[in-house]
Amino acid sequence: MMARRTNRRSTTLSVCAVAPLFVFAACSDDGGGGGGDGGAATIRLAHSYTPDQAQHTCGAQVIADEVENADVGMTIEIFPASQLGEDADRIASVVSGDIDMDIQGASALGAVYEPVQVLDAAYAFDDNEHFTRYMGTDAAAELLDNFESETGIHTLGAWNAGMRQFTASEPIRTPSDLDGLRMRFPDSPQYLMNAEALGADATEIAYEELYLALQQGTVDGQENPIVNIEAINLQEVQDYISMSSHQANSNLVIIGEVWNELSAEQQEALQAAVDEAVEQVPSCVEEDEQATLSEWEEAGAMEIVDDVDVEAFRSQVDSYLRENFNEEQLAVYEGIRESAE
Repeated sequence: MMARRTNRRSTTLSVCAVAPLFVFAACSDDGGGGGGDGGAATIRLAHSYTPDQAQHTCGAQVIADEVENADVGMTIEIFPASQLGEDADRIASVVSGDIDMDIQGASALGAVYEPVQVLDAAYAFDDNEHFTRYMGTDAAAELLDNFESETGIHTLGAWNAGMRQFTASEPIRTPSDLDGLRMRFPDSPQYLMNAEALGADATEIAYEELYLALQQGTVDGQENPIVNIEAINLQEVQDYISMSSHQANSNLVIIGEVWNELSAEQQEALQAAVDEAVEQVPSCVEEDEQATLSEWEEAGAMEIVDDVDVEAFRSQVDSYLRENFNEEQLAVYEGIRESAE
């Protein structure tokens, strides 16, 4: 795995597996007017990314550092690399209150509120700027408000951690190039719908098993953002990366009912910390992507296919989604497309 660039914050993890997931060391009536009394609080933040990835270094770690610097009697403890469970398990744990905060993709959140998974629809977003612009719209605010009403989960922020690209044993330039290829897609309704829309023969394999599946020929290819491809060294077992940019890799920073136990001062500090991470992650991801592509090109690790017929894919996908989304999903999708420039 390549070394991190030197502009990253240092990574420090505090892991106390036997402690309750949310702990007030001391409570006091601070008169802050917030959702709760506040007091000294330890909040556990879980995610599935490695400590080397931008979602951790520029995301989770920035949140922890900014909260510490705010000095409001609150500490963030980070549990990366699915230490507290895989995505589907963690979202259920946030709902039940067994996990405090999480960084999740929209598809996983769709298990508890279906419309939110549309944020992970293929070609819903044109690029990172489109994703950021949409998240500032009234349509996005309504979606997240409804998500909170249905689940009790509050969304503190969202970022795009890179556009997803195809890798395979041969180049993929048009939808017809997917014919006959066994392509790995994550096991979630939105990802599998994306596969159908793109024209792919989807095979469901866990991310942790993907390297071996490609190495052994169980599947011919897969799709992931560049930072994920590099994280598990898929350049060692794939010949081509085709720059389809077919999906924004969404991450939502969510918090359960413990949000209401924080004082107004603590809520403000935590929100500001997440806002800072939302600002930093996309640029960190872009930096990592460019460095990784350069390294692959120089080493001949994978051939970079940059003449993908994106419009052919986009048109095919748009027609499929409009025909197959239910009413609520289609409303979210149309709100996203309306925010495109």
